[in-house]
Amino acid sequence: MQVLNSVALEQDSSRRRFMKLTAGAGTALVVGRYSSAPAYAALTSKDVLSKSVVEIAAMISSKAITSVELVKLCYARIDEVNPKINAVVAFCRDRALAEAKEADAMTAAGKSKGPLHGIPFTVKDSFDTAGVVSTGGTLGRKNFIPTKDATVVARARAAGAILIGKTNTPEFTLGGGGKGTVNLVYGLTKNPYNVDYQPSGSSGGAGAIVAAGGAFFDIGSDYGGSIRGPAYANGIAGIKPTLGRVPRTGHIVGYGGPFDSFQETGPLARRVDDVSLLMAILNGPDNWDATMAPVPLGDPARVDLKSLRVAYYTSNGIMAPTKEVQAIVTECVGYFKKLGCKVTEAMPPKMAELAEVRTKFNGADGREHIKRMLKMHGTTEPSPGLRVTGDVVSSADFTRLCEEMDAIKSEQLAWFEAYDLIICPASQRAPIRLDFEQAPEVRSKSSYTSQYNTTGWPAGVVRAGTSKEDPGLPLGIQVVAQPWRDDVVLAAMGHIEQATGGWQPPSI
Repeated sequence: MQVLNSVALEQDSSRRRFMKLTAGAGTALVVGRYSSAPAYAALTSKDVLSKSVVEIAAMISSKAITSVELVKLCYARIDEVNPKINAVVAFCRDRALAEAKEADAMTAAGKSKGPLHGIPFTVKDSFDTAGVVSTGGTLGRKNFIPTKDATVVARARAAGAILIGKTNTPEFTLGGGGKGTVNLVYGLTKNPYNVDYQPSGSSGGAGAIVAAGGAFFDIGSDYGGSIRGPAYANGIAGIKPTLGRVPRTGHIVGYGGPFDSFQETGPLARRVDDVSLLMAILNGPDNWDATMAPVPLGDPARVDLKSLRVAYYTSNGIMAPTKEVQAIVTECVGYFKKLGCKVTEAMPPKMAELAEVRTKFNGADGREHIKRMLKMHGTTEPSPGLRVTGDVVSSADFTRLCEEMDAIKSEQLAWFEAYDLIICPASQRAPIRLDFEQAPEVRSKSSYTSQYNTTGWPAGVVRAGTSKEDPGLPLGIQVVAQPWRDDVVLAAMGHIEQATGGWQPPSI
């Protein structure tokens, strides 16, 4: 109980810090720009929709803007861009406006539900949402409406956020194949920076609509890079937390089973401060997901960046990234050298071996876990990109794969003792075209993200530049920290964002 109390105290402290931050920002905003009537007359709708969660929270608190106005602005923006990118696939307009009116009434009375009071958000369609259709991208759930929110959705709403819609995902988050985010229920999602390109997957709808300014944040899931890939491809910020930090209850591929350790859930937003705020709200056990641990979330503002021991690599030795991706890594490493950090070119051992073992392990049951999900949800026609066949290995071989994977994880963890942070590519190239084809085994073996699902280490991606080889498309950087040091990941992401400018609005 003492440990649980310390978790609550740490989370309360984090929330109080952000409430103080937003309150202070609100005063500056009102005095500086919002004193005329209407309160935000000096801003265009795109100006408002480009604000961070922290800034918008301050504007609501100071009555510079209403939640109803924000919900209407988000829906107007979605209606403008969605026909081009197909990111938001389900809506709850009437309920959202009703909740916004309630939030405004509370604000007028000097009350608040929490640090996300009145802020519109979307959530990946793989999460259950009470009263709102939740398909998980599979035809068997085309009309499924849950009665209960997933834990992370419930926590965001309890903190005052207003759900305005669901964002597209491949079937079971796993069925995009080489097309990124696509399914037989809602079709294909496109990149807001160039609609001929992918938004990555599987949180591709989430990344696309947040980048396009249709929602202030989204909540995604990450089985092999499904938060970090869309953060990279859409030029925003996202984190895959430490395994055991954020509950997966209510996600279509949830907790338990042999692949339990690969899956994490976490936030995507345009700014790193927003991701930090959301992590303070979403993290902690829910007394249902058995893998969760009551480990306090550190405050990224308290991380001493100058003291970090930084390892970096520009290639994982499996498939070398393009020159511009490698250059982005080198540039970002330079930001930490300027701080005086001890920087070493180094990579965790046996990355290729870990990728190979994970690939074999994923199909070791002959994809029976996929077949069970199809049967469970009544789907008779799987998406073309969903792999439903594989070679069943013997129990002896399955046990051997488990042992090999755990042995490599232990060796890598021992290696990490000498470092605090890893800076490395999030992908081997800029966002890829919709017509790009690559064999699944090549994608999995060359992944720069999935190995960190296997280890369970916290890893985040933030925009760090713009591609010249694929003009106008964002380029990101991945940062990784030791287990439970999500605060180090967030602090490092924030430092890179400050140096590079982070998210830039698409022209769409």
